[in-house]
Amino acid sequence: MMSTPGLLSAFRRTALVLALVTGGMPAFAQESTNQSTSQSATQIASNQPVGEVVLIPNRVIYPGETIGLTALKQVTLIAGKHKPDAVVTRAEDLDGKIAKRTLLPGRYIPSTAIREAWLVEQGASVQVFFIAGGLTISATAVTLQPGAAGDLVKVRNIDSGKILSGTVMADGTIQVSAS
Repeated sequence: MMSTPGLLSAFRRTALVLALVTGGMPAFAQESTNQSTSQSATQIASNQPVGEVVLIPNRVIYPGETIGLTALKQVTLIAGKHKPDAVVTRAEDLDGKIAKRTLLPGRYIPSTAIREAWLVEQGASVQVFFIAGGLTISATAVTLQPGAAGDLVKVRNIDSGKILSGTVMADGTIQVSAS
């Protein structure tokens, strides 16, 4: 069935308006399937440009949920379409991350909608270290906010009650510096 160019552009305009109103941008793509090499060779031989392969949600992903590869599907963008700059579409950038807001199926995942998993949770008891040259002081503290590796978080020293700011280390400890 052939469609008229005016109808197609009206459809795309409607889809774009709907996407902007609902707060997401649709991925103009077709689902990737396991294509044999002969099909790929046929596409190349027929001078059809091969689209970029990206990952998008295949189901609703809720805030606070860990994003696993099973919740994503691989799609190939329609030839001539390019993904926006502020979206994440690669497996290594998505696997194990946490959704900060609801991610809808068939939509790009904005880079601002995901975060690293917390290494320290709010209210957790952690070891705090102050290191200066050969001097190392350690104390036990309670975190006042969650944080991932490299984040600056506030903690309360259990013994003195003093609030300190420190950097979350990869092993889940907090390192404070002289202030």
